[in-house]
Amino acid sequence: MGADMTAQPSTPVPRPAAPEPTTSEAVSSAQPTAEPATVRPAATLPETSQTTPDGHDPAPAARRSRFGNPPRGPLLLGLGASLLMLVGGFGAGGTLIRDPWLTNSPVGFWRYGHGSEIATALVYIGVVLLAWAWIRLGRDVLAGRVGGRAVLSTAVVWLIPMLVTPPLFTRDVFSYLAQGALPLHGFDPYAVGPDVMPGVFTDNVHFFWQDTPAPYGPLFILLAKGTAALAGNNIILGVILMRLMLCLGLVMLVWALPELTRRMGGSVPVALWVAVANPLMIIHMVGGGHNDLLVMGLLAVGGLFALRGKCLLAIVIVSAAMAVKASAAVALPFVVLIWAMQMPGPTRTVRIVKAIGAGLGVFVVTFGLISVAAGVGLGWLPALSAPSMIVNWLSWPTGAGELVHWVINLVFTVPKQPFINVARIVGAALLVWIAVKQWLAARDGGPDALRRAGIVLLAVAVLSPATLPWYLSWGIAFLAMAPWSRKHLSWLVAGSLWLVIVYYPNGEDALYNWGYLAVCALGCLLAAWSLHRPDPLGPGRHSPVALSEKPGDPVTATGAGQRPS
Repeated sequence: MGADMTAQPSTPVPRPAAPEPTTSEAVSSAQPTAEPATVRPAATLPETSQTTPDGHDPAPAARRSRFGNPPRGPLLLGLGASLLMLVGGFGAGGTLIRDPWLTNSPVGFWRYGHGSEIATALVYIGVVLLAWAWIRLGRDVLAGRVGGRAVLSTAVVWLIPMLVTPPLFTRDVFSYLAQGALPLHGFDPYAVGPDVMPGVFTDNVHFFWQDTPAPYGPLFILLAKGTAALAGNNIILGVILMRLMLCLGLVMLVWALPELTRRMGGSVPVALWVAVANPLMIIHMVGGGHNDLLVMGLLAVGGLFALRGKCLLAIVIVSAAMAVKASAAVALPFVVLIWAMQMPGPTRTVRIVKAIGAGLGVFVVTFGLISVAAGVGLGWLPALSAPSMIVNWLSWPTGAGELVHWVINLVFTVPKQPFINVARIVGAALLVWIAVKQWLAARDGGPDALRRAGIVLLAVAVLSPATLPWYLSWGIAFLAMAPWSRKHLSWLVAGSLWLVIVYYPNGEDALYNWGYLAVCALGCLLAAWSLHRPDPLGPGRHSPVALSEKPGDPVTATGAGQRPS
């Protein structure tokens, strides 16, 4: 999994007003273009007039242009949603056992009784409004009305409140801090759980994980150790520092995404909408604070360097991703194939063998150096069995085992665990078959190898013994940059929103609350339909974009559907 510790700029000089365009110019300017706008020399700018002929100050428009002219409606709607979740999170999120600000204070009621119920309602209202904002932004992306810069600017505005909110839909960040504090107190985080170390970090770890050793790699232990050292005993500071550290992964993802998307044939605005503006990113990855965000960023950067021909560096970076979470190791064989196609050799087989040998050497050295720097050994490998402790049907094999047991149990009373164990063995065999098939199909290397790596990473997420919502981010680190059809984008909407709400805001799972899940499923399907129909409840009122394209066509950079030649 490893197993996640959750219970289930300056103001620009104003430019002079441009002359009114002709009709043909107006049409032309409305189309996206890859050519940069012509900037007039500073000497030609007027020095006395600071307004346009109609008396308006052009500075705000220039500032908005710098950020891509993000659409105001989705931007403000999403910001309001994030602020609601921020406020509600203090009473309904992963709250502290003893909050130094709220406990025994005049606003302490927010944590209990009716106050907590109101806080929970605010969080869910925020989730719905953020989903609505994301759909509205997606329509603008698919219609070609906004570009990548606007999508990114909008997502950043949505993300800012999430940097200081209490953990949402999880308590994992408290486990991260406790595991980082263990070596500071002389304990091996791969041998003992947080419960051996009394203190504020341990107190806030969920009871399910109190005695579980860390299942994360040495790089994450090193980073968590540094974060815990900086925080001292201030757990609120620790949560914020941990979240900021994990957001380095988001920065890496955003840096690599444009070029990686162009190389993989996708659309940059669509990729940003899928990977960065996604509520799963806003709420779970940043608001929840999951180390999977680091994995996403390292995988994206490693994949980009591999396609650039810097495969040795790519393997170092992907090895670092594995030193955060073991699941990232799945990408290494595909990076090796990209390297093999760039090596000299008489046959493809010889090149692949050479690349495998070189790749193994680079991996061993990289992982060894990281382990030495972290001061740990390989004790984290046994802790990888922790996924078996989580039993929920988000894992397809586990769900299949539970379903078969339920059917048989209608007639015979039998224990559940044997059915789950058998189903997990079948799931592991299926995962191996998928991985081998995709690796063999990727032998020519290139961008297709990364796409297939993303497929296998998704398979790992859903076929592992346990699945948690944020695990799906591993595959999105590559698949977001590939071409998307409109049908698949609809499924993405439904799936992303579904994964947001299958846990309660306090971090407990809602996977067996069937009435709640049924209502949420209907909402997710409505949202998916709304992406291509602005008024999904109005019969016969279709979006012009939806009418002009076929659902299976890939989405291009301008949002138009186009059949492959």
